[in-house]
Amino acid sequence: MTQPVSDAPEGILLVDKPQGITSHDVVARMRKVFRIKKIGHAGTLDPMATGLLLIMIGKATKVSQYLMSHAKEYTGTVRLGQETDSQDAEGEVVAEKPVPDITEAEVRALMETFMGDQYQTPPMYSAKKVNGQALYKLARQGKTIEREARVIHVSRFEMTNFDLPEISFVVGSSKGTYIRTLAHDLANKIGCGGHLCALRRTVVGKFSIENANTLDEIEKMSPSVLRRQLIPINQAVPSHAL
Repeated sequence: MTQPVSDAPEGILLVDKPQGITSHDVVARMRKVFRIKKIGHAGTLDPMATGLLLIMIGKATKVSQYLMSHAKEYTGTVRLGQETDSQDAEGEVVAEKPVPDITEAEVRALMETFMGDQYQTPPMYSAKKVNGQALYKLARQGKTIEREARVIHVSRFEMTNFDLPEISFVVGSSKGTYIRTLAHDLANKIGCGGHLCALRRTVVGKFSIENANTLDEIEKMSPSVLRRQLIPINQAVPSHAL
């Protein structure tokens, strides 16, 4: 069992979130490790998604807005021909269509159309709140309401594997971008619908998944080793943002 870390720890911890748990679950486990309540995360990952989660320890929670404003990169896979109500593999299949005889070059050309600034409508199955209510709670009640589209920016959207009905990709985007909606919209442009079946966040701002530890690794660390994993606030955030 991990011993408590003394003297009010503070800093940014890079965690490689596993599949199947929420970002809040990660925070709860970190509270047990550090034995303090003042812990949060910067940027939610859906339970299905894995990868880089920035955990803010102690006074680092004060810079959450700055950390959440960072651009992000992901790797993912869209499965064509099956549309789900949540736009990802966790949802119920609501439509099925045959995948058209489309070429790799044609898909790459369609992906190019998503580059730059654009409007994106948040999915109903999301944590975004409208009039104080989380959209996913309304969606679970079978309700659909109007959502205001917001401007996002896609800086990178490249195919990494073409093996129909699945297409894998890497994407770089601004904060607030729903990658499952991007995958859903691409599948609709292809003409058959689809859903996101895999997602991994690899980069948040200047932070990389390569420097993150898994939950199991963190929970086995001694207090001194754990301390060394914490990125000081003044190294993670410029002075003007403190």
